[in-house]
Amino acid sequence: MKRLLIRPGAIGDIIVSLPALEHLRAEETEVWTTEKAAPLIRFADRVRSIASTGLDLLELGLAPDSLIKTLADFDDIVSWYGTARPAFRDATRGLPIRFFDALPVPGIHATDFYARQVSAPLGLSPRLPVERRGDAFIAGHAWSGSARKNWPGFAELARRIPIEWCEWPEGRHRYADLWDLAQWLAGARLYIGNDSGITHLAAAVGVPVVALFGPTDPAVWAPRGARVLFKDPLESLRVEEVERVMLECLRCAS
Repeated sequence: MKRLLIRPGAIGDIIVSLPALEHLRAEETEVWTTEKAAPLIRFADRVRSIASTGLDLLELGLAPDSLIKTLADFDDIVSWYGTARPAFRDATRGLPIRFFDALPVPGIHATDFYARQVSAPLGLSPRLPVERRGDAFIAGHAWSGSARKNWPGFAELARRIPIEWCEWPEGRHRYADLWDLAQWLAGARLYIGNDSGITHLAAAVGVPVVALFGPTDPAVWAPRGARVLFKDPLESLRVEEVERVMLECLRCAS
């Protein structure tokens, strides 16, 4: 069987859906996803960015003529793209395509939500095939996709605990893509970050994670196995509390 998986979304959204995507692996598997997340898809025979396919132009009638022929060449298409867009569904009518909701419902962990959609086992954690390379440093990422999810205490925390930052003015590591970043994170002893895709990435390579959450629900979105601190609003989370939890995690890891 030749199967196409179409998975748009932010970095964290795609990472938490990896067990579902991997469950759908067929004799020949192709994945269309975001350009940024494409390097993280290691199980497929071929990976393309959605933007490079012209898929986003299909419902506008502006896609290349070859696109429908390309889609029709698959025996099965599973899509989290275009589910709530009638024009896109109309444009793909007649193709062997199944649509699934991209946004998890409350009360179920996101990984299990996507797993249930495709009848995959529940309770799994996303994992990337990156070899752990020691515990030389503490890694951190101070940003997220929303200002409300950015904890303001990182500058003070960095004065108390030595942290190697990625994507921060003080950060020294610059990565070529997310796979490069995943390999760098695999050398960390501990990771600290907000509710972000990079936090999910750290968890997926097996690094112990301290995740700072608020206002989003950690029961749905936190990486499994992470030490989660939740406050709403997030700025009410004290630096001393984060420092204490990090030191506890470091003692447990030693």
